[in-house]
Amino acid sequence: MNENICAISTALGVGAISIVRASGPEVIMIANEIFEGKDLTQVPSHTIHYGYIVENKEKIDEVLVSVMRAPKTFTMEDVVEINCHGGIATTHRVLEALLLHGCRMAEPGEFSKKGFLNGRIDLTEAEGINDLIASETEEARKYAMNLVGGNLKAIIQKSRDVLVSLDAELEVNFDFPEEADNPEITHDKLKTALLHIKEDLEKLIASSKEGKLLKNGIDIAILGKPNVGKSSILNHLLDEKKAIVTDIAGTTRDIVEGTTTLSGIKINLLDTAGLRETEDIVEKIGVDKSKDIVTKADLVLYVLNNNEEIDDKELEYIHSLKNVQKILFINKNDLESKIDKSVLNRDEVAEGNTLTPDGLDQLKERIVSLFHLNEIKGKNYNFLSNARQTALAKKAYASIESAITSVEEFMPFEMIAVDIKNAFDELGEIIGVTYKEELLDELFSKFCLGK
Repeated sequence: MNENICAISTALGVGAISIVRASGPEVIMIANEIFEGKDLTQVPSHTIHYGYIVENKEKIDEVLVSVMRAPKTFTMEDVVEINCHGGIATTHRVLEALLLHGCRMAEPGEFSKKGFLNGRIDLTEAEGINDLIASETEEARKYAMNLVGGNLKAIIQKSRDVLVSLDAELEVNFDFPEEADNPEITHDKLKTALLHIKEDLEKLIASSKEGKLLKNGIDIAILGKPNVGKSSILNHLLDEKKAIVTDIAGTTRDIVEGTTTLSGIKINLLDTAGLRETEDIVEKIGVDKSKDIVTKADLVLYVLNNNEEIDDKELEYIHSLKNVQKILFINKNDLESKIDKSVLNRDEVAEGNTLTPDGLDQLKERIVSLFHLNEIKGKNYNFLSNARQTALAKKAYASIESAITSVEEFMPFEMIAVDIKNAFDELGEIIGVTYKEELLDELFSKFCLGK
């Protein structure tokens, strides 16, 4: 924690400005050694100064240097940010100068890690920062900002405050039962309080799926026989010619991916090789990959040609997708219908085409309805954001359930207190009040360098 670290905080490449950031107890002094201008050790906090970065009497770049003194910084340490001209060579020379004068290269996410360890942010806020950087849609941005703003932390902390109060009352009652002025604690009071916490945790856990949708989007695998229009659907939804479209069966031999948005949510489209028996080795590999991707997708969009009958083998495959969320899309509805729709589940069917501007509207509406996208947008974004948070919330929920069972069976307060303490600690792990060093290393290693 006492080391001086530095890193490039902006994307490398040709641009107007690059920022090299440094944090630590001596970074102002280190920056001053390579800065020609004002004495940075004497300037007020949160000020910007014009000058040059100089190494061995050579002017490396004309810069603006921001000086921010602890504790009012992101890391709660002294921070220096050197705003230099964009460009790989220039930015690297500025970084090299800091490294030569006493800084070391920061690890991915180390600035955020310092902010967490110094109490500036909690783990949910740190994860929100990373989500904010990675957000690709407006809804994902709002969701990440909700985390950065500490809203999830506030919900978790509210439950922890109740639990610690209950635990304190239990401790006093079973440690000092003879005291007349002990706060009154009854099984009914305990149960009421625990049921409220259980209800809050139920809502949080149920929201984890919505958080995943906002953060990662929906993975949709487009399946079907060759030449039913899968690639045309992909291109139409993306509004670009991403996949090659021909009348030759087997044109698509590998997964073709593309991303768009629907109702503000990211949609990841995966166009697959047409499902058919083939002797072509390359096409066969593509068909096998198509079948494998079904297990990983959030939704299977199975495409049927309105102008062709459904054969028994295809119908058998459709019926085999029992535990998969799917839409059966009857494409080319501008042509004469030869499909017997009575053999299909009407609740799963949508129809359309890729020729008219509104040809896929029914399909889009079905996706929005299936995933309740309009309802998610109207909520407050207080969702668990990843598997780590969800797993800990489920553990805390199980501890609360165990405590409620003990209360209903009129078990001794000492036994009930064990479950309450467990839930308190598990909720604490979500926001990082308690943590393991290995967890921090893994979590912050996923951050970009310089953040």
